[in-house]
Amino acid sequence: MKKISIIFPTYNEEASIDLLYESMLKVIADNSHYEWEFLIINDGSSDNTLNAIKELHLKDKRFNYLDLSRNYGKEIAMMAGFDYATGDAVIIMDSDMQHPISVIPEMLAYWEEGYQDVYAQRESSEESWFKKKSSKLYYKLLNQASNIPILKNVGDFRLLDRVCIEALKQMRETQRNTKSMYCWIGFRKKGIKYKQLSRKAGKTKWNFFSLLTLAVDGLTSCTTMPLRFATILGSLTSLLAFVYLFVIIVKTLVFGEPVQGYPTVMVTILFLGGVQLLSLGIIGEYLSRVFNETKGRPGYFINSYNGTETKTTL
Repeated sequence: MKKISIIFPTYNEEASIDLLYESMLKVIADNSHYEWEFLIINDGSSDNTLNAIKELHLKDKRFNYLDLSRNYGKEIAMMAGFDYATGDAVIIMDSDMQHPISVIPEMLAYWEEGYQDVYAQRESSEESWFKKKSSKLYYKLLNQASNIPILKNVGDFRLLDRVCIEALKQMRETQRNTKSMYCWIGFRKKGIKYKQLSRKAGKTKWNFFSLLTLAVDGLTSCTTMPLRFATILGSLTSLLAFVYLFVIIVKTLVFGEPVQGYPTVMVTILFLGGVQLLSLGIIGEYLSRVFNETKGRPGYFINSYNGTETKTTL
């Protein structure tokens, strides 16, 4: 009997644990020809999530939990889930149950056909007009800048064959953008459509600034195009500056310069300063990633796995 693991990165989701349990019992009932493992990763929750997960594990041993030593973020929580999941295939889902379980049988069917990465693509959601438009623009920019195709409207909700999991486990960088990693590793992919459900319990952890950070991480993790942009912009600015310098010299020699050019000087200085600061900011983003990776620190530390204390770090 093949084993399927579902991993749930979880942060302050105590209100969703009961719904998660009920939903997974239905998944088991509808797909009883598989062995099931559910791995909940507690990503340093500050509410009662950990106790709720512990009670769930005591009630049903199919529900395992991994307690991280602090809040590392969803990307690292998924990394831990990949390390500890034992299934022949792994499904990643949000613990707030906005991902519909009705899609899971279709994922499994395509997996049985030989597809190794069955990803769910959002068909509709309750996001605002601005968020939808900005997301569309972001993916368009990302695909133009990246040397690998990045799937649009695709998150972490997907089924991965064990071969994909083993590939991802070899990628130990801590500044992670898993969405681009899925595309980078390749393997046989298949997309299916789904409609994102509304949140029934708890509150979303994503705001504008966290999404902006995620977008910048995604752009800097899978392409060096911003650095190329800074180089081109700097070159063009330098060229314009030299042309303008030549114009000023010719004008002064031919016509003289009776009026001091304070506005022109200020505009030029501010423009050049802005370009320099923008370029330094782009370089700084990449340099910060290099700085963090060269420390060679483990991706995470854990307090316990199913209540068993461990000093293992990965």
